[in-house]
Amino acid sequence: MNTSTSTPTPERILHRLDWQVIRRLDGYLQGDYRSLFRGFGMDFADLREYQAEDDIRYIDWNVSARMDTPYVRVYMEDREVIAWFLLDLSPSVDFGALENQKRNVLIDFVATLARLLTRHGNRVGAMMYGSAIQRTVPARSGKLQVLRIINDLLNQPRLSHSSMTDLSVLLKGGLHAIKKRSLVFVVSDFISAPGWERTLNLLNQRHEVIAIRLWDPREMDLPDIGPIVMEDAETGEQLYVDTHDKKFRKRFQDAAQQRELALNDSFKRAGVDVLPLSTEEDLMQAIARFVMLRRQRKR
Repeated sequence: MNTSTSTPTPERILHRLDWQVIRRLDGYLQGDYRSLFRGFGMDFADLREYQAEDDIRYIDWNVSARMDTPYVRVYMEDREVIAWFLLDLSPSVDFGALENQKRNVLIDFVATLARLLTRHGNRVGAMMYGSAIQRTVPARSGKLQVLRIINDLLNQPRLSHSSMTDLSVLLKGGLHAIKKRSLVFVVSDFISAPGWERTLNLLNQRHEVIAIRLWDPREMDLPDIGPIVMEDAETGEQLYVDTHDKKFRKRFQDAAQQRELALNDSFKRAGVDVLPLSTEEDLMQAIARFVMLRRQRKR
């Protein structure tokens, strides 16, 4: 969650995330960040006694307690990770409170994961979609690449309205542009015209795909605040409603839950894991929860 009132710049955003999220996440992963990704793991090689120059993140606390002396895990890394971010910047992503729009969550997530990956020598690239694919950043490594991606995100125009989002355009773009097997993050609220599910499945057959589902609590449950004008974030269509009406709020909630079930079913059929990211949840905690689920599944 971004609470800063200063003008956001790539450097300020990355500095804030480094203190608030990245260092905490690095400590939580204990250096084994690649084990998050099925096809890009670290092979456990051996255990040995801790030496003064070792990184404390590699200490195996269970073994150390049994042996009554510190032991560290030794890993043998496999090939380089190439990661791509397929980013939905359509109008509905600008929904949310002023400082906590889904777009802000998207930028923070991309910056965090891109920096975590590049600081270990891996390459990251990005493809940005509004009403069409607007920008493609070829995969490169280094901190400068992360700042470049953040800068491009900040400079992407906010579309007030557009025709209905078609996520299949973004997914097909990734399918054609990403040649080598990669880790692909599809970051979107998945409010889209139907038909993208098949392309997601095809993308997941070639790469390891993780869906990052952006959402805001107000999309799931309307507050009781009286008469309001609701506006479709994609098309701009407006509708006057009275949120005091319990039946209307119940119909709204039921429709949101049905959409949620259908969305989860689409991800399941595509074989894609999902990280839901709320505008009101701590980013570090959300990623940590996802890490725990992935690790449990590997056992």
